[in-house]
Amino acid sequence: MSDLPKTFDPSAIETRWYAHWEEQGLFRPDRPNAQPWTIVNPPPNVTGSLHIGHALDNTLQDILVRHARLQGKDARWVVGTDHAGIATQMVVERQLNASGEKRTDYDRDAFVDKVWEWKAESGGQITRQLRRLGCSMDWANERFTMDEGFSKAVVKVFVDLHEQGLIYRDKRLVNWDPGLGTAISDLEVETREVQGKFWHFKYPLSDGSDHIHVATTRPETMLADMAVAVHPDDERYAALVDKTVTLPITGREIPIIPDAHADPELGSGAVKITPGHDFNDFEVGRRYGIKPADMYNMLDSRAHVVQTKDELVPDAFIGLSREDARTAVVEALKAAGALIPHVDKDGNEHDAEPRTIQTPYGDRSGVVIEPWLTDQWYVDAQTLAGPAIDAVRQGKVEIVPKSWEKTYFNWMENIQPWCVSRQLWWGHRIPAWYGFGVQHDGRLAIHIPEDGELRDAGTALDEVRVAEDEETARSLFQEAYNDREIVVCSDRAAAVAYFFDNPNSIYTHAPIWRDPDVLDTWFSSALWPFATLGWPDEDVKAAGRYPNDILISGFDILFFWDARMMMQGLHFMGEVPFRKLYLHGLVRAADGSKMSKSKGNTVDPLGLIDQYGADALRFFMAAMESQGRDIKMDQGRVEGYRNFATKLWNAARFCQSNGIGASKTVEAPEAKLSVNRWIIAETIRTVQQIDLAFADLRFDGAANAIYHFVWDRFCDWYLELIKPVLQGERGLDSDETRETAGWVLDQILVMLHPFMPFITEELWHALGTRENDLIVAQWPIADARAMYPEALKEMDWLIRFISELRRTRSELNVPPGARTNLWIDAHVERDATGGEVPVMSELEGRVLANAVYINRLARVNWVEFLHSGLVFDTATGERLERSGMTHEAQGCATFVVDDQTYMLPLADVIDFDAERARLKKSVEAIEKERDSLAKRLDNPAFVEKAKPEAVEKARVDHADKAAEASRLRSAMERLG
Repeated sequence: MSDLPKTFDPSAIETRWYAHWEEQGLFRPDRPNAQPWTIVNPPPNVTGSLHIGHALDNTLQDILVRHARLQGKDARWVVGTDHAGIATQMVVERQLNASGEKRTDYDRDAFVDKVWEWKAESGGQITRQLRRLGCSMDWANERFTMDEGFSKAVVKVFVDLHEQGLIYRDKRLVNWDPGLGTAISDLEVETREVQGKFWHFKYPLSDGSDHIHVATTRPETMLADMAVAVHPDDERYAALVDKTVTLPITGREIPIIPDAHADPELGSGAVKITPGHDFNDFEVGRRYGIKPADMYNMLDSRAHVVQTKDELVPDAFIGLSREDARTAVVEALKAAGALIPHVDKDGNEHDAEPRTIQTPYGDRSGVVIEPWLTDQWYVDAQTLAGPAIDAVRQGKVEIVPKSWEKTYFNWMENIQPWCVSRQLWWGHRIPAWYGFGVQHDGRLAIHIPEDGELRDAGTALDEVRVAEDEETARSLFQEAYNDREIVVCSDRAAAVAYFFDNPNSIYTHAPIWRDPDVLDTWFSSALWPFATLGWPDEDVKAAGRYPNDILISGFDILFFWDARMMMQGLHFMGEVPFRKLYLHGLVRAADGSKMSKSKGNTVDPLGLIDQYGADALRFFMAAMESQGRDIKMDQGRVEGYRNFATKLWNAARFCQSNGIGASKTVEAPEAKLSVNRWIIAETIRTVQQIDLAFADLRFDGAANAIYHFVWDRFCDWYLELIKPVLQGERGLDSDETRETAGWVLDQILVMLHPFMPFITEELWHALGTRENDLIVAQWPIADARAMYPEALKEMDWLIRFISELRRTRSELNVPPGARTNLWIDAHVERDATGGEVPVMSELEGRVLANAVYINRLARVNWVEFLHSGLVFDTATGERLERSGMTHEAQGCATFVVDDQTYMLPLADVIDFDAERARLKKSVEAIEKERDSLAKRLDNPAFVEKAKPEAVEKARVDHADKAAEASRLRSAMERLG
């Protein structure tokens, strides 16, 4: 046992204990015969740093894994990082730019080497920060989504899915980021409100009879228009369906088609259709029978105008950016008389109507996203989604909270093909190779796209072979090309050049090239629950590691990660990847708004750890996490949980100084004193509450149960109650009490450890010599035999009695040091003649049994039971002579506990008349404020127009004032 410092300093213990746990291998102790328990963390980006969302997510996971470890399970928390294709490539490119270089100064392999160098030097920041939070992850088996074993799993999955027809290449619209030059996922698109314009144009009918009115926020796209749509039921346009219009500028003749996409109530009811640059228009075009390969693409990968297939875009527009093309198109249409001016409310004409537009931006590049028609690799998500839908419906995966099931089903049942290719250098390169198309005579033919665009990995005329490695790809192409010698080129352009440089080789050689694209990082992370455990080389199901026991995830990645893990896990492992899916909410700013750097309302969790300690931040996260509800950041509450840790620290110091140390048993000790039986029973009850909370994944319930037990029961009551016992008063058993207190404190440290690992480990060792560290101790046993119902009943009465007496003294301004006496209406029974016979009631027995506590904690000198004449000294327990005084003459304040009236003689302590006047004045002031707030809340104008936070504050203030008024009126009633 080592003496605890007077002051609790989290920084002094956190680094020391974390290093100890990790060095001793305690995050995954040797338990080969124990029940396996596995959880995987959502792999943070290797470029990332710990933000408040990470703090919540990982705290919840650590609580569960530490709890499982204390239960004796072979608990493994799989840790690793995601290679984060876009983010990592951007970081390294910025470094190169800072030194006057750029990515294209290097070939692909050399640049990838640069990225690996960066990872070795700087890629571990977030894992170091997770250690500061106390995350007990299996660092000895840390994984990375680009490590050799994981990459092997990724390639196998791609190849197998392709062989099964579930991965294919298709031409569709994607979210294209012109700044990064790649397709991106929906999660990487940030929608912003932008003040834009709405232009109205005339598209003349080709027969010259009239025109049709269309409107758009993107006039530049008219260069690639392919139709005008009107609603099939819109009678205004019924006669125009199947006629054509001739576009200004390009002169392209396009049809007027019927389609429900056109809203008769919106604008003119006629909609221009640009299937190559709008997601809705793409579907309209397909319904009309336009094949994606025939749709016009008017922009290149950097969003500059290029010639369309029909070569009708005037040369003056070629090469313009989207923004410049917009200006040029509007001016050309205006000059042609095709612009319909907007007339404002004052009768003034403008080229366009002002309008707020929801505009998609790349969250990393900050560039407006372009719906762009391109060839990409797709996963048949609809087929894979079927078993994942069934798994939830059949209860094989439990989603908590259950309310998320509806959202899950809605998305999964309407799932779209999943674009998995990205135009980057960093990532899992797609295991596909291309060769030039094969003619019927077996000779090779070179096919260069008509528009000269060589960005695509391959064209529709190119042969493709998917293989696990280059050697297999060579073999497949050699067979396709009649045993010609295969030449591997760096890209398609190099393959074209090969034939021009070696014209005689066309009959003997065949150049091939690998797809330059990489896979979406969500594709590889979808394999996380089994690829991290050694699949495909190891049978992770036989090892009992798959499926994982639970997944903790933010609801915002339910579809991007959680659902895709379910799809891939069921397809490749034949079983769900996890049995439970817990979806937590967001951590929001104190006012409930979403945190963002632009608003300046983000919170740095590391700063909170520096200020209050990791334990306080972790406990805040747990106590505030209530089954998926968003958490409002409240630094005051974090500080409050730091105070909670300090209170526990001081309680342990008190125990140390009174000879209370480590318990020698996991089972509850034998106890005779009611106070000890009571705290043992309260401990067991708390274990039961926490066990139920963990079973229901109620982190808040578990945290609040241990918090109130430690603060209210153990520190505020038990330690106060046993002070006279420890001092040997009245012959009470101090040895039993020390043994009980030590056992209870041990149980507290074990129960609290998942939430506050650092302080609990420190106190565990400070209280005595231990065989094991707390991190691998034994979870408390909820032994119902030690519930002691009579002791619970007795001590519950005592606590309520002392609390009510203290409240009465406080409300009446009785000086804290003043000691008083107490009168109690004694219980009486009537004899056969109807006379009153005083009896020793249960209450008298309780008061006598707990006299020492009443003396110390209630500051009562003697107690007199009226009618029975029983008077005794609480300090000694001795019977006294009756005082001869009447309670009426003493000026008594009354309070009631369990319908029993108690009287405190206070005439010599306070001025009753002055106290009544003070209370009356306070009540009147408080009730005035209460009524004013009630009037404001009854005013519909205030409730409807005021800010929600202002209304909520008014409600809270009204409730507080009402409660205060009630309390003060109760105090007045005590004075009679």
